[in-house]
Amino acid sequence: MTRAGNRRAPVKEVGPDPIDVFVGLRIRMRRKTLGLTQSALAEALGLSFQQVQKYERGANRVSASMLVKTARFLDCPVSYFVDEDELAETPTGSVNDMMQPGALEALKAYTAIPPNRRLAVLNLMRSLAEDVDKA
Repeated sequence: MTRAGNRRAPVKEVGPDPIDVFVGLRIRMRRKTLGLTQSALAEALGLSFQQVQKYERGANRVSASMLVKTARFLDCPVSYFVDEDELAETPTGSVNDMMQPGALEALKAYTAIPPNRRLAVLNLMRSLAEDVDKA
């Protein structure tokens, strides 16, 4: 048997890489925060809106050059998309939760509440979430 015959092929993982998903979710979150459509981002980057969709889902990887262009257009540092501390500490699911319908609007509304009233709103939200868990 040849040396090549002894080697095992790497196991291909199913689905997109979690880091690609994280980067895509961060692109989506920043785009939505700025009130931009996928079409507007695509046009600015010279892409189709379908390609932006694939990036945001993590289905396609974003090249380094495209990530730099995206960061420039979205007016944020590249590290916003690939911050190692956040990648290590934040499970992809919690970032994905921010993309649930109404989540971004709720966060914007929460930050508009005077700081001395935020705890009451947070306690109400926790209470509502507990009611769902008990049901």
